[in-house]
Amino acid sequence: MEGKDCCPLLWRLLLAMAVVEVASAWNVTYDGRSLIVDGERKILFSGSIHYPRSTPQMWPSLIAKAKQGGIDVIQTYVFWNQHEPQQGQYDFGGNKDIVRLMKEVQAQGLYACLRIGPYIESEWTYGGLPYWLHDIPGMVYRSDNEPFKFQMQKFTTMIVNMMKANNLYASQGGPIILSQIENEYQTVEAAFYERGPPYVRWAAQMAVGLQTGVPWVMCKQDDAPDPVINACNGMRCGETFAGPNSPNKPSIWTENWTSHYPVFGEDQHTRSAEDIAFHVALFVAKKGSYVNYYMYHGGTNFGRTASAFVTTSYYDQAPLDEYGLMRQPQWGHLAGLHSAIKLCSNALLYGTPVNISLGRLQHAIVFRGSPGICAAFLINNDTRSTSILFQNVPYALPPESISILPDCKTAVFNTAETSTKVSIRTMTINQKLDSSEKWQEYKEAIVLFDMTSFRANTLLDHMNITKDASDYLWYTFRVQQKSPNSKAELDVFSHGHALHVFVNGVYRGSAHGSHGNPTFSLQQSVFFNKETNYISLLSVTVGFPNSGPHLEQRIAGPHRLKINKVDFTNYAWGYQVGLSGENKGIYTDVGSLKVQWNKYGSSISHQLIWYKTTFDAPVGNDPVALNLSSMGKGEVYINGQSIGRYWVSFRTASGVPSQTWYHIPQSYLKPKGNLLVILEEESGNPLGITIDTIQATEQQ
Repeated sequence: MEGKDCCPLLWRLLLAMAVVEVASAWNVTYDGRSLIVDGERKILFSGSIHYPRSTPQMWPSLIAKAKQGGIDVIQTYVFWNQHEPQQGQYDFGGNKDIVRLMKEVQAQGLYACLRIGPYIESEWTYGGLPYWLHDIPGMVYRSDNEPFKFQMQKFTTMIVNMMKANNLYASQGGPIILSQIENEYQTVEAAFYERGPPYVRWAAQMAVGLQTGVPWVMCKQDDAPDPVINACNGMRCGETFAGPNSPNKPSIWTENWTSHYPVFGEDQHTRSAEDIAFHVALFVAKKGSYVNYYMYHGGTNFGRTASAFVTTSYYDQAPLDEYGLMRQPQWGHLAGLHSAIKLCSNALLYGTPVNISLGRLQHAIVFRGSPGICAAFLINNDTRSTSILFQNVPYALPPESISILPDCKTAVFNTAETSTKVSIRTMTINQKLDSSEKWQEYKEAIVLFDMTSFRANTLLDHMNITKDASDYLWYTFRVQQKSPNSKAELDVFSHGHALHVFVNGVYRGSAHGSHGNPTFSLQQSVFFNKETNYISLLSVTVGFPNSGPHLEQRIAGPHRLKINKVDFTNYAWGYQVGLSGENKGIYTDVGSLKVQWNKYGSSISHQLIWYKTTFDAPVGNDPVALNLSSMGKGEVYINGQSIGRYWVSFRTASGVPSQTWYHIPQSYLKPKGNLLVILEEESGNPLGITIDTIQATEQQ
């Protein structure tokens, strides 16, 4: 269905936003060597920068630094659940303004790749799908299923029409030279049996039928139907990619993972600049012509956007770190690589490659074109350095490296040799928030069965009840006890992700799962009063799952509860979605007036407390972050905007938090009186919080 048919008000808005002047159209096609822009074959380096993981104020600097680093294309997913959080209700404001991003890319003279999906995975909650899809009768995501295909086509068409209305496709003179439909579908296709292959064919046909004037790709889809290009994702596509499924398609690498996404409870995974460069050079030497770095800037999973157990900081090890600072040597080493490969462009795009053995673990890939055109890649797969003869000239090759010779004579770059100095990121304390006089607190009410209006005679699925409106869901029931101070054994099994237990309004214990195993059990000894006792379970999700088949069937929350081995699963339960402070919006200036805040330290129990203070913004333009090392688990808000979940208490195997600093974008701050509100689930100490500024300097 066309966007203008399904939502006329939005369509009029898109037309109003459209640019008046139309730049010269570019014809974008491809052949077996590369994408062809205006009749010219291209070697293209791309970098993923996701608009909702940064802010509009950051975009110009991020794009400029990417361009300076030799990036030709800015790649981004389209985040469906950000743009249509409720069916038919659209949001393209603030850091969801994808048109603004595309125009900034164009203004800086770069191309764009738009990965519409609209399923994206991306460590984004629910893989980017809006949860309201779950409630459509007969819905099966990502299969030959009419309800899903209808909604997918409707949204995809709307995004394409939005780009067209703003003349953003290259065929209209805009920056977008490539689009993607679906995402890594082949990894789950078998789970859909006979409903999988028809869906792939339908998705390709639907996308091509939108007539964008630019090619479409499907990543990790070896049988992508013509004319859609199949592309590779991974760290070593020069080794793992089987290649295009047609001799007339170019070799494209849509995701070169610059590190690995971090999760709470696990240490950061780093990938060396040398390893990234080696595999890019190898891919290009094997006729690859398009390489995208995922991520080039990782950014921040603001609010509740991260998927299950994924940290708020995203791909901080990328060439541009979470704050947009250059991470060296990654940024500089890759910039040098790009320059060296561009010197080889003519030979790579028009020459004929020949593979020449130089030793047991060494070989050369040589591209020769018209007279005088020659480029060579000297490859050493040995873990030791070696010397080889190439064209009767000796060359020293470091271990596991590739030397690039744009003229087949002079080695201008080696992937294992970096001249870029390592950057050191320094966090400097700007303000200590250690005055108890400046903090106030609000104790969250523990929900009891009598306080609930929604009831059921069984334990219900957390995700289906909250519908992604909150991380928090209260499960509560009451039980009679004949004798006073009776000890009981409480046993709860949960599908995830975390759980806090209260008996008669008093905290009695917590448990949680992990990224590798979100399910867990909580066993706790408790004491009951005589007569009526109230059991309250606060179930907490830490993002919805984002990958795997049949996301519509995934569940979370308590699944079974026993007291002294007596099963209370099918019992009279009461439910409440969200916390009272959350529902009142007490993290905003207006909402904070709706409750009575007390002096810091007033509460006897330290679980489930909201803390509030104000602070002035640091002077200068350095990035700003909160050091939350003294806290436990919860969510933090600045001037009413959530900067994400924190979980400092979930330590890694080495005993440190997975994330300590939490990014506050400069655009979220005002010079004076910034409102800081923190929801603490456990027993963190806000007096230990500091406001830090961040600098990156090269090691001397």
